Amino acid sequence: MTQYGICNLSLIPLRAEPSHRSEMTSQILFGDCFEILDEQKSWSLIRLAHDNYEGWIDTKQVTSINFDLYKEITHHTQAISDLSSHGILMRLGHDEMLHILPGSTLPLLQEDGLFTIDETDYMFLGLSINPDARNMSKEIEEVSRFYINAPYLWGGRSMFGIDCSGFTQMVYKHFGIKIPRDANQQAGEGKTIDFLQKSLPGDLAFFDGEDGKIIHVGILLNDSEIIHSSGKVKVDKIDENGIFSLEDQKYTHNLRIIKRLVH
Repeated sequence: MTQYGICNLSLIPLRAEPSHRSEMTSQILFGDCFEILDEQKSWSLIRLAHDNYEGWIDTKQVTSINFDLYKEITHHTQAISDLSSHGILMRLGHDEMLHILPGSTLPLLQEDGLFTIDETDYMFLGLSINPDARNMSKEIEEVSRFYINAPYLWGGRSMFGIDCSGFTQMVYKHFGIKIPRDANQQAGEGKTIDFLQKSLPGDLAFFDGEDGKIIHVGILLNDSEIIHSSGKVKVDKIDENGIFSLEDQKYTHNLRIIKRLVH
């Protein structure tokens, strides 16, 4: 019988193997739901609902939920904590406080700021939004610039550390758009844009290595600027050759393809 869980902590590392020494491949934010596929000693193999990404987490960090709640949360767009403010959750009846990261999911949030997970009542203190893609082209620069100077972190998905595809995934989440976790997976989505001059704000640009494999992704702000996570989240110039680093004064990434994931 399939089991289901939810992240009720600020952040949980997702690892390639069942060990704290193993590579962190992604991060799970508060409110993210998952299926539990397997268990080994003190570790659980999970599959995330929003992008089908799989990995191992410490079983002590699993909060179980039933299928009905899992379905209700994952089949409808949920409110998320706004990027402009620091969010705090109060665990009612426990006299406990939990700091959550911007962009975290607030499952089944009510107008009064209350919601319940696994018989625990929460009150959200902060600003929340209901994701909406209709104004994405106008708001994409403001939303993506929230992460400016966030340090690069392999597997990261927060302003305290984020990788290139985690960055694009979190920005798109702000608009209620689910995209895969890794850059090569994201490159398989959407419509190909043949020329940089035909791109729109919010289109994704992908870059390859010497072997032709996709190794990097960023968000186009216009046809000559890109925001991406490389060392840190920053804005650089882009042309048909690729990314021209303003800091290094040289080309750093070879442009492979441009994709439009929002129609």
